[in-house]
Amino acid sequence: MDLPRNAFKAALKAGRLQTGIWNTIPGPVVTEVLALAGFDWVLVDTEHAPVEVTDVLPALQVLAAYPAVSALVRPAWNDTVLIKRHLDQGAQTLLIPYVETPEAARAAVAAVRYPPDGVRGIGGLTRATRYGRIPDYVARAADEICLLVQVETARALADIEAIATTPGVDGVFIGPADLSASLGHPGNAGHPDVRTAIEGAITTLKRLGVPSGILTLDEDFTRRCIELGATFPALGIDTSLLGRGLHDLRTRFS
Repeated sequence: MDLPRNAFKAALKAGRLQTGIWNTIPGPVVTEVLALAGFDWVLVDTEHAPVEVTDVLPALQVLAAYPAVSALVRPAWNDTVLIKRHLDQGAQTLLIPYVETPEAARAAVAAVRYPPDGVRGIGGLTRATRYGRIPDYVARAADEICLLVQVETARALADIEAIATTPGVDGVFIGPADLSASLGHPGNAGHPDVRTAIEGAITTLKRLGVPSGILTLDEDFTRRCIELGATFPALGIDTSLLGRGLHDLRTRFS
C-alpha cells in the first residue's frame, strides 16, 4: 500500500486557489455534510470547538470517502504530543495556532518530523501507516505532511518573514480575531488598523512565495485578501452558517 498523496499540499505548491470551510460541530454527520458542499478543504477544529482528539478520527474517516476534499486539522496548541496524536490517526495537514516566533515555528516543524529531523515519536500500527501496511511510512511521511502555522499577534507579524521562511513551513494562516486583540482592538477584526495589518501580511507572504490563508466572515474582505494573494481562505464556519440559516428561516415566517 502506498502513502496517501496530500492533494492540498500539492495545490498550494502549484499556487492554485483552495477555498475551505471550518468544522467546529463534533460528529461525522456534520463533517460529511460539509464534505458534500464542494469546498476544496474542510478544517476540523479542536482549538475553539468542543472537538477532542478522539473526535477527529471519525471526521478523517468520513473525509477520506471524498477524495476531492482535503482534510485539515487544527490542534488545540503547538504541542508535540497533540500533534503526534493527530498525525498518528491520519491527519496530513495541520494548522498550528498561535505561532509567534521562528522558534515556535521550528518546534512545530520538529513535531511533525521523525528523528533525526524532528521529535515525532514512532508508532508502527497507526491509521497513518494504515496499520502497518505502508512499509516505508517513516521514511516518506514528511513528503506528504503539510504544516501551516497561524500568525495572530503583533509579535508574530513583526517576525512574519522569519516564521514564513522557516524550513518545513508550507503556509501561513492569518488569524484576525486574536490579531485584533493584540493590536488593541479586541472584538473588532474589521478595524482599519487590523485590516491594514492583514493586507500587509498577505502582501509580504506573496512576495516571499509562501501560501497564505485567512478566516473572516466578511465576504468582501475575503475577496480582497484573495486579490492580494491569499490562496487558501476559509469561507465560513458551520455554526455560523447554521445560526444564520435558522434566523433567516424564522424571519421569513415572522
